[in-house]
Amino acid sequence: MYKSSLALAVALGVLAQQAGAAGFVEDSKLSLSSRTMYFNDDNRESGIDQKESGQGFKLDYLSGFTQGTVGFGVDVQALWGIHLDGGRGSRPDANNTFFPSDSDGSAVHDWARIGGNAKARFSKTEVHYGSALAPMLPILVSNDGRLLPQTFEGGTLQSKEIDNLTINAGQLTHAMGRASSNRTGLSVSGAFRDSNKFQFAGGDYKLTPDLTLQYYYSNLEDFYKQHFLGATHVFKIADNQSFKTDLRYFDSSSDGKNGQTGYAFDNNGGYAKNSGEVDNKTWSAMFTYTLGGHALMLGHQQVGDDGGFVWLNQGSVRKDGSTSSLEGNGGASFYLFTDSMINQFARAGENTTFGQYSYDFAALGVPGLKASVSYLRGDDVRNRSGDGTYNEWERDARVDYTLQEGTLKGLGFSLRQGVYRGSGESALDKDQTRFIVNYTYNFL
Repeated sequence: MYKSSLALAVALGVLAQQAGAAGFVEDSKLSLSSRTMYFNDDNRESGIDQKESGQGFKLDYLSGFTQGTVGFGVDVQALWGIHLDGGRGSRPDANNTFFPSDSDGSAVHDWARIGGNAKARFSKTEVHYGSALAPMLPILVSNDGRLLPQTFEGGTLQSKEIDNLTINAGQLTHAMGRASSNRTGLSVSGAFRDSNKFQFAGGDYKLTPDLTLQYYYSNLEDFYKQHFLGATHVFKIADNQSFKTDLRYFDSSSDGKNGQTGYAFDNNGGYAKNSGEVDNKTWSAMFTYTLGGHALMLGHQQVGDDGGFVWLNQGSVRKDGSTSSLEGNGGASFYLFTDSMINQFARAGENTTFGQYSYDFAALGVPGLKASVSYLRGDDVRNRSGDGTYNEWERDARVDYTLQEGTLKGLGFSLRQGVYRGSGESALDKDQTRFIVNYTYNFL
């Protein structure tokens, strides 16, 4: 690692001279997060079932900023994952996204990585540079769906100088997978070449207290360009009653070497008008009615006919650039409502109708207890050949509880269960169960 680690070391040396400055130490935060997770991926039709459990630890140190017109600081993150059981025969040999694989296909006993960011603040603008970035933006969502989080290397800028406007921009060069101790270049699904340049810029503008408008542009060099438009509105009906509208639109197109050998996008295993090339328009709309502890959400999403939706996904790339993926780089999130527990509903031509009911038991005097059930059905999915279509559906349920008081206040439990069924080219039925225990202890 690495240039960013060297830059971080230099930054630490400079900041050590100012460690006593008001703000840098006084505003520091130090926390240790623990996550215990059981993961059961039951492939109903074929393939090897994956049954594993592990223990993850995440130590975060976030400094404040030094005094002066420009304030400086540093963030450091240490990650450690421990395999508790499983082994060869209870996990796929390759493309594992829960734990790194050893040479014989079994899980390694443990793995770790450390990273950090140097940061600077001027007025209402902050710049971060390093290898522990975790963007949560419409054009890039850092995944935290397993033991440890996915992180990125590069630089980001966020500015709030203009009232009601938040501007985000940056350039990323590498990714660290959620089940990997190594970094790789950036890529897309199915491609085994990578890129070291993902650039983005955009902003969120709060037009009124209830209406937020968004625009973002991103470019993964030699793979794709993407425009995003979004609008979110919350209509308050009463103190405990509201109606939320969330609209999203993506326009993605090919860039540079995309489509050539090694740079081809597999269109999520579906149809492509131009084989291997990114060519997609996707829109979605979600409406949520909330009354007390009840929340009912309904929505629809349409993926364009010319190709599947695209997002950053390094699952086919290793550090050495080969096509084998034993590094644990797989697993990526994206900003669509259909990014569900098992499936993605993002193939060419797919029309997905979805709904979710959730309840917050705080309304019944049980704070910390929440439950939800969701259902998604995708129709008109185009076969790879373009001749004919098929459909697929998924049902997910989850229960979450967080202790609200006592010595273990903040200890959280989450039980999640998903069922996926498909037809035609998507006939890879799955049942999946996850049980997660989270706890964070704050030292500072």
